[in-house]
Formats: sequence, C-alpha cells, structure tokens
Amino acid sequence: MAEILKRAKPLAVSPLKVSQPVGASLAFLGLRHAIPMMHGSQGCTAFGKVFFVRHFREPIPLQTTAMDQTSTVMGADENVVEGLKTICEKNAPEIIGLPTTGLSETQGTDIRRLVKQFRDKYPQFDHIAVVPVNTPDYAGSLESGFAAAVEAIVEYMVPETNHVGRRRRQVNVLANSSLTPGDIEALKDWIEAFGLRPVVLPDIGDSLDGHLMDGQFSALTVGGTPKAEIEAMGESIATLVIGRSLDRAADALKRRTAVPDFRFDHLMGLDACDSFTQTLAQISGQPVPEKIERHRAQLQDAMVDTHFQTGFARIALALDPDHLIGFARFLTGMGAEIVAAVSPARAEVLADMPCNTVQIGDLEDLEHAGADAQLIISNSHAAGTAERLGVPLLRAGFPQYDWVGGYARQWIGYRGARQALFDFANVILGHHHEIPAYRSIFRPVEEAGPGVVKH
Repeated sequence: MAEILKRAKPLAVSPLKVSQPVGASLAFLGLRHAIPMMHGSQGCTAFGKVFFVRHFREPIPLQTTAMDQTSTVMGADENVVEGLKTICEKNAPEIIGLPTTGLSETQGTDIRRLVKQFRDKYPQFDHIAVVPVNTPDYAGSLESGFAAAVEAIVEYMVPETNHVGRRRRQVNVLANSSLTPGDIEALKDWIEAFGLRPVVLPDIGDSLDGHLMDGQFSALTVGGTPKAEIEAMGESIATLVIGRSLDRAADALKRRTAVPDFRFDHLMGLDACDSFTQTLAQISGQPVPEKIERHRAQLQDAMVDTHFQTGFARIALALDPDHLIGFARFLTGMGAEIVAAVSPARAEVLADMPCNTVQIGDLEDLEHAGADAQLIISNSHAAGTAERLGVPLLRAGFPQYDWVGGYARQWIGYRGARQALFDFANVILGHHHEIPAYRSIFRPVEEAGPGVVKH
C-alpha cells in the first residue's frame, strides 16, 4: 500500500490540477444537444473554455451566469433562474448542466433550490433536463468534478425502474475522465465485437472527436449520449464502470435500476484488457472474437520487443488519480520503476499505487521527486518541468494545448497498450546518452589505442 504524502505548502507552484467545474463541464459536453452553464463569473467560464478549445481544437458551447461584484455580494439567484430561461428560449437544448464554481460556492449558493425555483416559475420548460452539481474550484480536481457530474446525471435523469434486461443486448458504460475520445471509440468497438450495444455515459467520443458542420456554429453539443438513451439505462443487462472515481455514480445507477455492474480501475495493459474481455464474453455468452485474439497476440509481441527499453526505466507521473494508477500498473507490469507519482487531489485508489509514496501536490513536487527520471508522463503543464530536468515529456491527460491530436490518442485496449509501449521505447531510445568506453589502466599501452600518453 502506497503512503499518501499531504501537501506541505500553503500554495501551488506550477499547478498541475484542472478545476472541478471544468471536469463537470467536460462530462456535460458528452451529452447530445446539451450546454453547460457555469454558475460563476465570466472569467471562470472563459478560462475553462480556452482549455477546451485548445485541447480539442473544436468550438465549445459553454455559458455562464456572469456573476459580478454586485451579485456576488447581494446574491446571484436571479442570474441562475433567468440564465436558464434565456438558454431554454434561445437554444432549446435537451439538457442543461449547471456546475457551480468557487465564487458561487463561497457565496453559499443552494443550486438545487434555484433549479426548483426555475421549475416553479417556468413550467413550460419542464421537458428540458437541468442537472445541478456542486463543484467548487478549491476542492478536488477535474476527475472529481467529472465524477460528480456523472453522478448528478444519473440521479436527475435516470428514472427508478425495475426493467433489467428488457433490452437484451444493451450494456451501460460509465466512462471516467481519463478516457479520451479515441479511447471511447475503441471501447465501443471492443464491446460491439461481442454483439453488444453500448450506451456510454458520457460519450465524448461522439461529441468531441471532430465535426465538420455545413451550417453555422451550434450553440449546443453535436453528438454525445442522447437523453432518451440515458432514461433507458435501467433496461440494460449490465453496467461496465471504468474508473474507481465513478463508484458513487455506479452505486446510484445500481440503486435506481438494479442493473448489475462490473467495475474496472482502468483498461491499460494486458491484465486489465484480459479481465475486461472475459467480462464481455461472460455478459454476451459469446467466445472471444478472432480479431481480439489477434490484437492480444500483437500486444504480447510488442511486450517482448520493448522490454529492453521499459525494463528498469525510471518514470515520473503527474496525473489525476484514475489515470495515475492506470499508467503505474501498466508500466510496472513491464518492469519500469515509478520514481515519482504526483496527484492533484486525494482519492481512495491512490492507496493501491504500485510505488512507495504518492505526493498530493503540484509540478514543483514532481520536479523535486523526479530528478533522476528518464521520462515524465503528464499534461502540457509539465513541459517546463521536463525541460528543466532535461528529460522527455509524454503528454497524457488534460489539457494538451501544445500538442495536436492528443484527444484522439488511444491508450486503452490491446492496441492502445501496444502503441503506448512503442512510444515509451522510442522516447527512451531517442534520449539515450552513450556511455564512453571504459579503458583499463592495466592494459598495455600498445593495446590502449592512439592518443595514449606513455609514462
């Protein structure tokens, strides 16, 4: 069991974490015809929107209640109610996500009461789902905000039913924040190979994987999980939960629908992929397809090809908890050593990290702990840290604002693990420093080569 080291500083130096409201907004962006509206100042929303646009290279629909100095002191309840009304009238969404920010949380806003007040005042918009969620900036990280939003979606949009298995080939998938749109697409293909139909919540693979639109900019999300599919999750035969951060959401879904679930901390590496594949075979009652058997054999071959580079490699990690344990278990399974592990927030899963300690902190902590690392794996914020340490940075997580296509990268599954191994090996080979040949002082001068001075 890893020791969790608490923050030792009163401030963050070179921050690693991305805020909870951004994580919650990311979850809402995976729903079809939806729009997140942050309850806070315009700056809170603009900051998150910049990250989204630079990471996904897409126009991002995002709104704000635009709290100013007066509403911050005197109360911003009307901003929420009228903001919801304006969005409903102008954009006619199917779903509105309503995450709070540090400003509104410090003010003491009762976000659920405001949604009820909106319902009472404007009953004509009852067909539009409004999902409030408390996500203060000063606590948690992107992962916990994302998880809180998924839990709120389940609580507000999935009705209490007892119709398990009515849709005999449908399975629910609760996908955590560490999965990229590329991962989600691969995950759906993986499940469909067994003749099953996945309902992914949230489906950022469908909404944030790139769209070319003939018309004008859409004020709502394009693609994502439809509202009707969310409401029918109680009719599935099983739920697949990816990431321990979604345990509370999974508990809520099971409590409301009684659909049995299967939970996985991550889907990186041979062991995790085997466990997931066997679960799909169990649920579907079908043998493992030859295509997946072939992908597994290719990964095994890649493990043999790259073990000289990955064995005893010194890796420093700075990621959200679910992402951190996925990479750590994958790499240590290949013989690598985790010399530094930094998380922006505490989580239960960190105790199971395959290393001695995990630091709750920032990129300055990573720089101190990972001084002898050969490779850093983190988001784009760590570029300066890697440059100062003189080691390469493999970008993973959110945001990746100095790297094009990070959102499309597949890390999970047999094929994702195979490509990741090739990338690890190539990065280490590309930064390998040649050691000068050792020449013994006891060898005869004649054999020592030219340029040797005789004494």
